[in-house]
Amino acid sequence: MVPPLHRLPAASEVPLRAVVHGGRQRLLMDSPAVSDLLLGALGLMLVVEGLMPLLQPRVWRGVFERMLQLSDGQLRFVGLASVLVGWVLLVIWR
Repeated sequence: MVPPLHRLPAASEVPLRAVVHGGRQRLLMDSPAVSDLLLGALGLMLVVEGLMPLLQPRVWRGVFERMLQLSDGQLRFVGLASVLVGWVLLVIWR
């Protein structure tokens, strides 16, 4: 088995620190890895989503109009397929 290239630390491995915010004491993780990863994923998603309307606005509009014609069941299937493909990519990446 190939070892993973990137491993997020387990919760027990991340040091905690107490901070006072708004009169309440809270524990925060010192490792910003998870928030950095989520922010990076969101940024990448926005870049990919914006490529089609940026480069081919007429084609994108046509695809969008055809998607509006789909039934709820068909849209759910597209959403499910998208979720499954994304999950498989995350499993491969992980």
